[in-house]
Amino acid sequence: MVLALTVCGIVVALVVLGLFVFGLRRRLIQRSGGTFDCSLRWDAPEQGDTSGKGWAYGVARYNGDRVEWFRVFSYAPRPRRVLERSAIEVAGRRLPDGEEELALLSDAVILACLHRGTRLELAMSEDALTGFLAWLEAAPPGQRVNVA
Repeated sequence: MVLALTVCGIVVALVVLGLFVFGLRRRLIQRSGGTFDCSLRWDAPEQGDTSGKGWAYGVARYNGDRVEWFRVFSYAPRPRRVLERSAIEVAGRRLPDGEEELALLSDAVILACLHRGTRLELAMSEDALTGFLAWLEAAPPGQRVNVA
């Protein structure tokens, strides 16, 4: 009986510790400011695929001329993807359709982009999208920006 209680106590402590580390990591990512909730679909299929597959929920952070994207459900301290402002080409925007509506946050708008030849899609709120597009257009003189 004592062994079972000890094992249960250890399991509960590990779960609490894991949740604490998730929260601490998110806090550290947001510490420098300029963050927004953003789902990402890397190597996105051509238009017309609304299956909802491939989306990963995350947090994006502005860092100079880059946007760093972190998975929410990860312990990794480094960003999973880094997008350089000069390499982002906006191909269009659309609303989620089909099963995507279940895979994304309720107020999401999808922005189709190309980054160094890789097709990707970012899903974020309308406010975050406005900020993201403003950040893209605010590139220093001499840098090309492709916003459709």
